[in-house]
Amino acid sequence: MIRRRMAALLAAALAAACVYTHLQQPELSILEVSLLKGDLLRQELRVRMRVHNPNQVELPVRSITCDVQLNGHAFAHGESTGDFVVPANGDTDFDVAATANAAGALLSLLGSADPGNPQYRITGEVRLSSGLLRSVPFDRTGTLRLH
Repeated sequence: MIRRRMAALLAAALAAACVYTHLQQPELSILEVSLLKGDLLRQELRVRMRVHNPNQVELPVRSITCDVQLNGHAFAHGESTGDFVVPANGDTDFDVAATANAAGALLSLLGSADPGNPQYRITGEVRLSSGLLRSVPFDRTGTLRLH
């Protein structure tokens, strides 16, 4: 009887571990970009982002690092500003403190067929504060709506 209970507990623990070792990529999108300060060559930005967790378990996020490209050109690099939890199959908004070189991105936007709605690509990783798997990479694309 004790062996059966131990076997059942072990099976449950292994199933839980498998969930954390086979996580689907989180889906990130840019909501808003605010200029905090800067000059012609370097800008400090606050990037408001949303992360969607397509997994059946919550994600205890320690940090998210990302690189952003606009129309295929490097634009910004940043990291989230605090720990948070993304619920299972849920969304959470968060801020990224980013540095950018907008001069190159501006030149690419001016040469674009649709400068009002640039394409973006976000790559990076979500670092988790617990679980067997400690980082989950991501690579997402989208369209940035400029007002």
